[in-house]
Amino acid sequence: MFMKQLPSLRELKCDTIENHENLPTFINYPGAIECLKNLSVLKCSSDIYPEFYYQLSQLCHNIKSLTIKFKFEISNGLINLISSQNNLKHLTLIIIQSSFDKICTKVIPSLTIHSKTLIKLRIYGGENDGPLSFIADFKNLQELFILFYYLDTFRDFKELQHVDLPHLRILKFPYGYPNHVYLTKFLEKNGKNLIEFDIGDDNITSNLAIAKFCPNLRILSTLIDDLSTLEEILINCQQLESIKVWCGNSIHFFDEKEVLELVARCSPKKFYELKIYYADNVQSELLSKDLESFLLNWTNRIPLSLIIINNNRYCTNSLDTKKENMLVIKKYLKLGIIKTFKILIDDDE
Repeated sequence: MFMKQLPSLRELKCDTIENHENLPTFINYPGAIECLKNLSVLKCSSDIYPEFYYQLSQLCHNIKSLTIKFKFEISNGLINLISSQNNLKHLTLIIIQSSFDKICTKVIPSLTIHSKTLIKLRIYGGENDGPLSFIADFKNLQELFILFYYLDTFRDFKELQHVDLPHLRILKFPYGYPNHVYLTKFLEKNGKNLIEFDIGDDNITSNLAIAKFCPNLRILSTLIDDLSTLEEILINCQQLESIKVWCGNSIHFFDEKEVLELVARCSPKKFYELKIYYADNVQSELLSKDLESFLLNWTNRIPLSLIIINNNRYCTNSLDTKKENMLVIKKYLKLGIIKTFKILIDDDE
């Protein structure tokens, strides 16, 4: 009855199935074929009873986006379902309780079948590590996101340093990141095609590699603690539209006034979005007169999107906490020099 009421199910989320020993043969239900044949988005768990996946694989061959949460068990039925797809484009692997090595042994062979169609790969590895060399098979990747918490979890990136991914446009390492030598080699090969890059690295070698090998970047988020390096990025990356910088009264972060002056002086014509990140242990020292000076210099530019990002929702140290600064921001919002102003928590990004 339920399947008759849903003539064409497009998205299915299934984390667990209780009482799986009594799982009915649902593919024989009236309306099952019409309901499931066009399923295009599946979010599931690796330990669901195999029979569930075996049944799905008989009817669902057009899944384009697949998200898998890996737990202790990895169902053979899931592997069968992956293999039976015709046009898998987006893949997200979330490693919760399983090991990355186990996933690579059991699951990756079935994924490489889709090496020609896969364009987006996201790996949430957390504290796990494991082989990354399989990524080299996905020559048509346009977006690659890898989240590991620690640097040593990127050991296998050595195997990717010389790999050519000619269609790669978006690259993100938001926490842990590869060895800067291997990353530099990778950017030398693939940086010219990148339009967005996110890396939690303050290594000057990595940032200079961005300036040298990524001339077409539009969006950049990186830890930079040297003004000359930031200047080189702003000058060399002439397509840059948005950048995120860390500011505050710490030797590890920029002085806000110096950043604003540099952005006003050196940013390319297309630049319009400045994100300022405040960690919870730093304090804004920006004076309202310096903020106004920056905005006056922005008068004939593309209207600015100014985004303040706080490390946590209890943070009270960013430039917006000063009444005088907010008066300046409101003034230039009315004048149209600031187009948008937002205050975000780190998790909101």
